[in-house]
Amino acid sequence: MNNATTGSEIRLHKNTPPQDRLVLAGFAAFVLVLSVCGLATGAESGYAQDLAALIGLVVGVLMLSEAAFGADELWTIAMDMVVVKKSRPFGQPNVRFIRREEISEIRIDRDKANPTCFRLALRLTSGDRLTSPPLPEVTRVSETTAQIAEQLGVVDIDPPANPLDATNAEMQLGEPVRPAIGRDIRIITLAIAGLCTIPYTYKFWNDLPLATGEIIFLLVGPVVAFLFFRYAHTSAGSFWIVHQGELRVERLSRDGGPCVDTITGSDVDTIAIERDSKTEDERYVVRIDLLSRQKFLSPGIGTLDETRAVAAEIALRLGVASERVRLSR
Repeated sequence: MNNATTGSEIRLHKNTPPQDRLVLAGFAAFVLVLSVCGLATGAESGYAQDLAALIGLVVGVLMLSEAAFGADELWTIAMDMVVVKKSRPFGQPNVRFIRREEISEIRIDRDKANPTCFRLALRLTSGDRLTSPPLPEVTRVSETTAQIAEQLGVVDIDPPANPLDATNAEMQLGEPVRPAIGRDIRIITLAIAGLCTIPYTYKFWNDLPLATGEIIFLLVGPVVAFLFFRYAHTSAGSFWIVHQGELRVERLSRDGGPCVDTITGSDVDTIAIERDSKTEDERYVVRIDLLSRQKFLSPGIGTLDETRAVAAEIALRLGVASERVRLSR
């Protein structure tokens, strides 16, 4: 994805690189081969296997269609006009000119699945609804919204609340931590541990031997349960509040009490970004290494570009020199 504001025009891009299309097509072909092989041996397999093969066939066809025919979009917002261009790997580009008088409603929507993604939504007098590619730089949503309003001659467009916007007096990353999260994890841990004792109680009561796996679990299980119980509150994560010249990190101690760290620019060794290990999605976090060798990881932010923008704004507010900011991967 590549977004840019050039001159008096605002351009919003959504494109899929050729290498990504090839990877998706290759994976789709693999799924299709497995599905066809599964259907070919349908007489020897059960109903569940046939159903799985059919689902795989449908999924493979959809992925292959997206790889081959998925459209790239370019929205150009100029004075009193929006130009929407859609292009596919095969075929001619489709260009649509939308004049200001054709637009009955203009708003900025926040993506429910990705709270760091904002899009321009248009409702036309014809009844059509159009949604743009994401707005550039999550830290500049208010600024981009004001530029869009100026280009389209709208008095004002109120964007949804954006805790990461650079115009805010304080930037907020994540949600305020609550002791209730740690208590819930401890309750669930105790409940699971209690359920796991039932099979052992039954075997001991009936004087039955334990299998090797059960003996290993009997030794390892209590240790794992203890660790989950002990560090339940610290697993609630952290809440970052970035002021001008200061970063406040709020988290919970192991006993559930509030713990606050205050970081200034003179404390920072480096600011970098890294992949969020807590999710399988392509999400990234900001990592701050202090001169004291302490490391802080932010809550999950979003895509690589979004996280870079947030990290750059944090470095700017803390006054960290550019040579200590590493935004490339």
